[in-house]
Amino acid sequence: MIDIADNPALLIIDVQQGLAEPSLGLRNNPDAEDNMSALLGAWREHELPIIHIRHCSVEPNSPLRPELPGNAYKDEVRPLAGEKEFTKKVNSAFIGTGLEQYLRESGISRLVIVGLTTDHCVSASTRMASDLGFDVTLVRDATAAFERVGYDGVHYSGEEIHRVNLVSLDREFCVLRSTAEVLDEIQSN
Repeated sequence: MIDIADNPALLIIDVQQGLAEPSLGLRNNPDAEDNMSALLGAWREHELPIIHIRHCSVEPNSPLRPELPGNAYKDEVRPLAGEKEFTKKVNSAFIGTGLEQYLRESGISRLVIVGLTTDHCVSASTRMASDLGFDVTLVRDATAAFERVGYDGVHYSGEEIHRVNLVSLDREFCVLRSTAEVLDEIQSN
């Protein structure tokens, strides 16, 4: 149960223009950004802490390099003045960013995580948040994954990758909730 009295922070990870590149392949959950936007609206309405994470890749072919248009936030989750932002160069939002220190100094112990992609930065950040002792809720329909070919040469759909990653995180590193469940919990407080 998410209680606004606990001052939960909404952590929005890597929702950037470059992750709409067709070269990344097919993605599951086309409604992920709309769900993130609905959650962001509720957090803003209740004046709860919001933290935006932007990936500033150092990889030569990444669309998320700081000098490229793909580094920009998607419109659905563009930060407003005063909303906290951190940039990162690796998968976890906690490595090299000051995020943990900010959360501790702000007295924030509960995180609600959304963003892109389920199997990369969302998973790495969820795992690390849990390992650092934060209470984590991952919103299962406010994240998404891309298709890929595995080490075994088998094609895995974005939905398969998304589900397997959620299964591996659930009740070990986080509690899974839907957007509707989180919104109901926030609105009922």
